[in-house]
Amino acid sequence: MDIIHLLPDSVANQIAAGEVVQRPASVIKELMENAVDAGASTIDVLVQDAGRTSIQVIDDGKGMSETDARMAFERHATSKISHAEDLFKLQTMGFRGEALASIAAVAQVRLTTRTAEQELGVRLSIEGSRFLGQEMCSCPVGANFEVSNLFFNVPARRKFLKTNQTELSNIIQDFERIALVNPSITFSLSSGGNRLMQLPAGSSLQRIVNIFGKKLGEQLLPVQVETSLVQISGFVGKPDSARKKGASQFLFVNGRFMRHPRFHYAVMEAFNHLIPEGDQVPYFIFFQVNPAAIDVNIHPTKTEIKFENEQEIWAIVVAAVRDALGKFNAVPTIDFDVEGRPDIPAFRGGDPASVKAPCVQLDTSFNPFNSHSRNRNPVRQWEKLYEEARGMEQQKTMSVPPTGDDPDKSDGQILFSEEMEMSSHHYQYKGQYILTAVQSGLMIVDQRRAHIRILYERYLRQIREHNAATQGLLFPELLELSPSDAAVLTAMLDDVRALGFDISPLGGSSFSIGGAPLGLNNPLAVVQEMVESAKIQDGGYAGAMHHKLALVLARHNAIEIGEVLAPMQMEGIIGDLFLCENPNLSPSGKTVFTILGQDAIDKMFN
Repeated sequence: MDIIHLLPDSVANQIAAGEVVQRPASVIKELMENAVDAGASTIDVLVQDAGRTSIQVIDDGKGMSETDARMAFERHATSKISHAEDLFKLQTMGFRGEALASIAAVAQVRLTTRTAEQELGVRLSIEGSRFLGQEMCSCPVGANFEVSNLFFNVPARRKFLKTNQTELSNIIQDFERIALVNPSITFSLSSGGNRLMQLPAGSSLQRIVNIFGKKLGEQLLPVQVETSLVQISGFVGKPDSARKKGASQFLFVNGRFMRHPRFHYAVMEAFNHLIPEGDQVPYFIFFQVNPAAIDVNIHPTKTEIKFENEQEIWAIVVAAVRDALGKFNAVPTIDFDVEGRPDIPAFRGGDPASVKAPCVQLDTSFNPFNSHSRNRNPVRQWEKLYEEARGMEQQKTMSVPPTGDDPDKSDGQILFSEEMEMSSHHYQYKGQYILTAVQSGLMIVDQRRAHIRILYERYLRQIREHNAATQGLLFPELLELSPSDAAVLTAMLDDVRALGFDISPLGGSSFSIGGAPLGLNNPLAVVQEMVESAKIQDGGYAGAMHHKLALVLARHNAIEIGEVLAPMQMEGIIGDLFLCENPNLSPSGKTVFTILGQDAIDKMFN
C-alpha cells in the first residue's frame, strides 16, 4: 500500500509559515519590505493589541492588478525573480514568494489595491489559505493589507506569543530597521490609536536622530570609504558614548538589515584601548557590494548573509572606523573667545642676568617641640595629627578576632549550625571582605554581594507593598529613549514608581524624572539600565520583571569593592544579611559568605 502523498497547499503553507511568520513583527517586516519593493514613498503601519488583533500596512506604491492580487497569495509566486541566476543579482528585499501565502495560511487577510492605470481597485479576502471573495472598489493607488486574528487556526502558536509589551517592542525593532535603511521614505507607526513614530523623509543622520533622539546624533562620527570591493558609509559613536549594554548597533548590506558577528567585531576592534573592555558603542554601518558577491538565501528571515570577500571587507571596516576616530581626535580645540580674559604678561627677553630666582622666606627659629613655637603656628599641631593618624591605622589593622558571647541563632535559612555564635567585632580585609568569628570558625563575607542581597530583598518588598520613599530632584531630569525603549518603560512604569521613582511621560519617547529613591546618585542611568534589563525579559511573569528591576537598583546602590566601612556599618550589614530570606547566595546565584572551619585553621598551624 502506498503511503507517501502530497500535502494539501493549506498544510504546506502553514508549515512554511512556521519559519517565515514567527510573531506579529514578522508579518509587519514582510509587508513593509513588499511596500519598499513596490516603490512606495509613504508607508503607514497600524497595530492593535501588539498585532494579535489587527495589523494594517498601507503604502502608496505601484499597487497590483486584479490578477496579480490573486496570484500574490499563491506559494512561490513572485515578480522579483524569474531564473535561478537572478538569486545572484538581487535588488529587492523579497524574492522567495512565500511571505503572503504564509501570512494568509495563519490569519484572516483583506487586501485592497489599485494601480495608476486602473480607475477601480480590487478588494479580496482570504482566511486560512481559503479564498472568501473578491470585489471591485474605489481606493487610492497602492496597497492596503489588513491582517486580523493572527494564528487563529494555530492556537498553539498563538498561546506561545509573548506579552503585548514584548511583541510591541519586537514590532518597533523591525520597523526601525527598515526605516533606518530607507531614509527617503516617510514612515509612521501607530499602536492602539496612538502615534508612536512619525518619520519624515530626509537624510540618514536625520532619520537616526528622529528615531533615537538628538543626544545620540551629537555623539556620532561619519564613516565613509569607497573601494573596489565595498562601499561603506554610516556613523559610529565617539568613545565617550560607550555604555555597558543597550547601545544602538546596526549593520545593513544593499538596503537589508543583517546580523554579522565578524563585522561587529571589526567595528569594536577599532575601539580597542579607547573604551573599557565589555562596553558597547553605537554604530550604523551601511555596506554596498556587488549582489553577486553575497548570498542572502541562507535563512528565511534573510538576516544571515554570506560574503565572498569577508576577510578583506573586515580589514576595510576596521580601517574605515579608525580613520573616522582619527579625524575626530586630530581636530584641535581652538577657543578664539578671549573677551574678558585676564592679560597674562609674557617674558619679553632681555639680559638673562637680570632674571632673579624667587626669594623663599624661612623661619629658622621655629622649633616644633617648643610650646611657644607651636602656639605661634597653630597649623603645625603634629601631636594631634599623629594621634588621629594612629587611630585611623588601628581601625584598618586586622587582629585575631575574639569570639563573641552573644549568640545569634538562625531559623534554618542558612547553611551553618544553629548554634552559631556571632562576634561583636568585625574586621575588613582589603576593602572587599568582612571577617568575623563564629562558633565554628572564621566567617568571610563578601561585603558587596551581601549588600546587594539586602537591598534586593528590600526593593522587592517595596514593589509588592508600594511603600518606597521618594526624594524629589531639585531639577527634573529629561529622559529621551528610542520608541521601542519608551514602549518598554511605559509598560513597567507602575513597577518603577513602586521603587520610589517619580517619572512622568512628556509625550513621544520623552519622560521627566522628578524624583528618585533615597540615596540614588544617577537616576537617569539607572532607569536606562532598567529598560535594557527589561527588554531581555520575554515572558509575562511579573515576578521575573520585578526581579530585574530590584536587581538593577540594588547593584547601583550597593557599596563598592574597596570602600572602607566603619565598625557600625559592618555590624549593620552582617545583621541585615541574616534577616534575609536567602543570605547564602546573591540574587545572581553567587556565594555571599563562607566559613573557614576551626579544624582547617588548626591544621594550618600543625
